[in-house]
Amino acid sequence: MTDQPEEPKKDALADSLLPIDEHIEEGHDAEGRKVRHRGVYLLPNLFTTANLFAGFYSIISAMNGRFEVAAVTIFVAMVLDSLDGRVARLTNTQSAFGAEYDSLSDMVAFGLAPAVLAYEWALSGLANVGLTVAFIYVACAALRLARFNTQIGKVDKRFFIGLASPAAAGVVAGTVWTLRDFGVEGVHLPIPLVMLFALLVAAAGLLMVSNIKYYSFKDLDLKGRVPFVAILIVVLVFAVIFSDPPRILLLIFLAYAFSGPIQFLMRRRKKVAA
Repeated sequence: MTDQPEEPKKDALADSLLPIDEHIEEGHDAEGRKVRHRGVYLLPNLFTTANLFAGFYSIISAMNGRFEVAAVTIFVAMVLDSLDGRVARLTNTQSAFGAEYDSLSDMVAFGLAPAVLAYEWALSGLANVGLTVAFIYVACAALRLARFNTQIGKVDKRFFIGLASPAAAGVVAGTVWTLRDFGVEGVHLPIPLVMLFALLVAAAGLLMVSNIKYYSFKDLDLKGRVPFVAILIVVLVFAVIFSDPPRILLLIFLAYAFSGPIQFLMRRRKKVAA
């Protein structure tokens, strides 16, 4: 009796080279029963990937001296970041994978990209001091995102604890975009003005890790009916922004960044008066 040739054994290593359907996570169905889902949702993660690419492209643009493009791309990333979460909620496609992926994308778009932009535009003129300020911003963005992930479901969703990373990025990117629109080159600014810009970048970073509350706008109902005048107000807001994007956006984000400390001081004053 001749031995039959053995069938080649399946190579387990080759099967694991590509992560096809390997991601499994638990969730709940419409009736509250626990179910296991295989794979990831495509639609919201497409927006998250576009957000990640915008942050990456901003970094590359800043390194190549295209500062206006780098600043504008950060604002594009903000729009994409606001869409992925809302699309996930509207289509009921939230997932733990999506939440983690979103945080990593935000770290690139609103942590690394603004810091690189600030450093390449002006902070490099301060040598190690500028490098330190840029790193402080990056570290604060990472800490803020990590803290946010641990507070999901534990704090009032109407408020952020600390300045949101997109808003901090808006302050930095808006400042660079506005000054570049005026033809100002950061490396040619006097040292006192560069120091002032460094203080702004550091302050934006420290506000992210502060305990100051900021209104999150998450309680706005975008699916419900609104008065017709609300649409007119939205159109008016867009018209104002597009009339002078760099300066209007900078004013909006500066106002939002200052709103937290102002409300904090007002609450402290009321407590002392009481």
